[in-house]
Amino acid sequence: MNVRRRRISGIAVTAATAIGLGTLSACSGDGSAAGNTDKFDVVASFYPMEYLAEQIGGEHVNVTTLTEPGQEPHDLELSAKQTAQMGEADAVLYLKSLQPAVDEAIAQSDVKTRIDAASLTKLEDHGDVEHDHDHGDGEHADEHAGEEHSEEGGSGLDPHVWLDPVKYAEIAEGVAQAFEKADPDHAADYRENAEALAKKLGGLDTAYKDGLKNTGTKVFFTNHAAFGYLAERYGLTQEAINGLDPESEPSPARIKELQEEAKADGVTTVFYETLVSDKTAKTLARDAGLKTDVLDPLEGITDKSKGEDYVGVMEANLKALETALGAK
Repeated sequence: MNVRRRRISGIAVTAATAIGLGTLSACSGDGSAAGNTDKFDVVASFYPMEYLAEQIGGEHVNVTTLTEPGQEPHDLELSAKQTAQMGEADAVLYLKSLQPAVDEAIAQSDVKTRIDAASLTKLEDHGDVEHDHDHGDGEHADEHAGEEHSEEGGSGLDPHVWLDPVKYAEIAEGVAQAFEKADPDHAADYRENAEALAKKLGGLDTAYKDGLKNTGTKVFFTNHAAFGYLAERYGLTQEAINGLDPESEPSPARIKELQEEAKADGVTTVFYETLVSDKTAKTLARDAGLKTDVLDPLEGITDKSKGEDYVGVMEANLKALETALGAK
């Protein structure tokens, strides 16, 4: 086993305690080969990848995450220690293009098994509404997402695939296959765990279909354009104050446009998220006479999250959408 510390997220520690894996924390021992531990050592880039690794790997994996709970993943910068840790892992699980620092570190590392979640499903271009509205042509920018764009359509591709349970399940299947290939001794368990996860995600998909089938409006406002896949999956229209960049600022023209659309489409709520400032969302809501609520893009779990894990937060998101959209 390698002598090195691992930064384990609170979620991983909780999961370890729950299933009796007391050895999930820092592992030490003799031996020098990379990944030479008593478990399959997986480095996950941020929470949605960490969740997949833990659910599929179960007791056979030791999962560490590069993005701390509460840290905005888009802005991640890696320490030299984290970069070295990645090189010692048996596998790294990441989503290419979401975190440039991670992409760069992986390209320079010697890790043998590199699992890019973006290659396991089809990414689409949901339109960077910030740019669209600069040109005055962004209304309902995501209604026809992906129709004219190829899978390699460039940097405009939306990385937020984990917010669509169906696409997330496709990624989970690919991750399971990669684990089975890289660690064949435990392939049967990985397969069994993956099937259990697929059932959970299938249940979530059914709940969203049923819950959002009959609503007073299909339009929702959000602080940052993270919900394009979810909107497309369940027949909704996402209108984002900002574009795919959560830190960008909308133009006065964009704010006026949203105020007018709120009246036209019966929008009741402006959603914001916990990891970025809610100032713009609350200003728009106040000026337009709308409510505010949280719609969590699930980029990390914190004590502010309305759920303990991916499924719990997605269920909370569904309740928030049902209320805002006037589900019948």
